[in-house]
Amino acid sequence: MAQRRRHRIGYFAFDGMQALDLFGPLEAFQEANELTGAKRAVYENIIISPDGAAVLSSSGVSISAHASLENCPPLDTLIIPGGAGARATAFSSAVISWLKKRAARVRRVGSICTGLFILAQTGMLNGRQVTTHWRHADEAAERFPEITIIADDLYLRDGKIFTTAGVTAGIDMALALIEDDLGPSAALEVARRLVVFVRRPGDQRQYSSALQRQAKASGEFADLAAWIADNVAGDLSSETLAERVGLSERQFRRRFSETFGETPTRHIERMRIEAASGWLANETRAIEEIALDAGFASADSFRRSFERLRGVTPSEYRHRFSGAAS
Repeated sequence: MAQRRRHRIGYFAFDGMQALDLFGPLEAFQEANELTGAKRAVYENIIISPDGAAVLSSSGVSISAHASLENCPPLDTLIIPGGAGARATAFSSAVISWLKKRAARVRRVGSICTGLFILAQTGMLNGRQVTTHWRHADEAAERFPEITIIADDLYLRDGKIFTTAGVTAGIDMALALIEDDLGPSAALEVARRLVVFVRRPGDQRQYSSALQRQAKASGEFADLAAWIADNVAGDLSSETLAERVGLSERQFRRRFSETFGETPTRHIERMRIEAASGWLANETRAIEEIALDAGFASADSFRRSFERLRGVTPSEYRHRFSGAAS
């Protein structure tokens, strides 16, 4: 791979930050360094604390800093992690002023999870659509009425500003930044090295479809959504599913629709498309083979269903999110 210019990534560290919000993206950029094989690293990771001293994460891990606000070198990208400290700490006006000035000068700036609460204090998010962890979306909307919270998305990009949902969504954001810098194939390879199941697009929901439906389920339906997701290629007829939960087929259809807000047929179709989406983004198998493994009778029926639910063809989806050949 040809030599590329160096990108210095700065992480604002503070007491009460969530360690994974820092280390997830940091490790993604480091994997990208190893992938390039360049003598001079493409990414330089810099941890910055207000005074240059170590900070204590919310899990009790002490994290050393490379620089203070005063002696921080020029940055390409500024990332603000989240954690309980992001919501509870009263950061000084000097800290917020530094973040505002530095964020204005960098090429990209991102907040992870409740790091939004810090970035929002700079005023840079006013009038923008942003996201954060779904648990703290209401609090963020109340504290910062000048911004619009989109609580479902994994991450949102508005120009040079990225905001993300909680914890592992920081890795999704880092992969998007790596794709910007090094291309989709490099981002996919980093995802594989990190054993990330799928390189998720930003507009994917924070809850997967399976998790959303499991959260709604109770009683005899408590494990059904997970079982369907694990057996998309199997016999998922209403008769089979009704027998699994000990109901007549008529009772099953009625109770299922009441529980999940959709018919069994529509639910199964969504689960099959979700499984196929992961395979398309992470594997190079033929689309026809993926269609059959996802439980569709033919590649044509799969393509029609996929385009109706995803808005693009399977080939277009693969090209956009994996960089693999169709």
